[in-house]
Amino acid sequence: MAVRLLCSLIKKSNRSAYLRSQSRTSSNSFLPASYLTICLHLSRFYCHIHLPSSFSFGLKLKTVPRCSYVLRMQYFFSRVTAKRLKEGDTMMGQQVARIVESKNADLPTGTVVLASSGWTMHSISDGKDLEKLPTEWPDTIPLSLALGTIGMTGLTAYFGLLDICGVKGGETVMVNAASGAVGSVVGQIAKLKGCKVVGAVGSDEKVAYLQELGFDVVFNYKTVESLEETLKKASPDGYDCYFDNVGGEFSNTVISQMKKYGRIALCGAISTYNRTGPLPPGPPPEIVIYQELRMEGFTVLRWQGDVRQKALKDLLKWVSEGKIQCKEYIIEGFENMPAAFMGMLKGDNLGKTIVKA
Repeated sequence: MAVRLLCSLIKKSNRSAYLRSQSRTSSNSFLPASYLTICLHLSRFYCHIHLPSSFSFGLKLKTVPRCSYVLRMQYFFSRVTAKRLKEGDTMMGQQVARIVESKNADLPTGTVVLASSGWTMHSISDGKDLEKLPTEWPDTIPLSLALGTIGMTGLTAYFGLLDICGVKGGETVMVNAASGAVGSVVGQIAKLKGCKVVGAVGSDEKVAYLQELGFDVVFNYKTVESLEETLKKASPDGYDCYFDNVGGEFSNTVISQMKKYGRIALCGAISTYNRTGPLPPGPPPEIVIYQELRMEGFTVLRWQGDVRQKALKDLLKWVSEGKIQCKEYIIEGFENMPAAFMGMLKGDNLGKTIVKA
């Protein structure tokens, strides 16, 4: 009997959906009554204590009753929020999935959707937690981009830069983690809006990649002698907008070089997520006060409805026209989810980390 990798059981109803992922270990026929499920779950709590290892994860076997609605998972992406996870929980994550069996007229067989069922290969849904991809999605664009540039990370870049920073043509934008899934889109949108863009990355390979994308100045922060002097040289007059993915001491240095009325979008703080010692102090208050800076933290979930749909259409259009370039770091195999996640935290990826099931 073929073993299927499944995901967690969500609410089941007479309009429910079963989410199935493509896997080399499964066949095309359904098991008659129930399904075996294997989920990756958190076996040791590690966030804010130390970086995870392979011992931080385990496989959990469940039985999921057969239902009326089947989706096939194709791609996975994970974003972990430590305070919401406890030992034994299925790891959080988002998937691109295709419905292969349905009794819901609104989500017929063949519909491609986004689901947030965690690190699992199958799950059940009543359809309320599923999101259809835009109907105008062209065949030439990979579906996996719905998890990246034309999805959560692209939307994060879009709203963080255009709404939080309110960027205008002719301004200078600084972005760190600039080759990542968010940072690379931030820089490209800023260039579309007529800005000068300075990016910081962690390898010479990433420097070369961003230069190809048209960033005005890119530097490897790991090899420069002085971050302060490098930033001054890149933009002697300072910075109008700062899109922060890193936090910590790096951000204190950038904020000290902001122009009057500068705007700072606080998107992430990856430098402090797994820090074991005391957190570094924040930026000097006198700089924030006398430069009259505006700092705002945000998550992309703030923007819903029509504004979100408009942003997705803009991103899809820019990608289709070649105005935004996308790079994905794709790893094959559901069993490699932990390795992909750990590599992402260490900066192994160039572009969006995606696991193809």
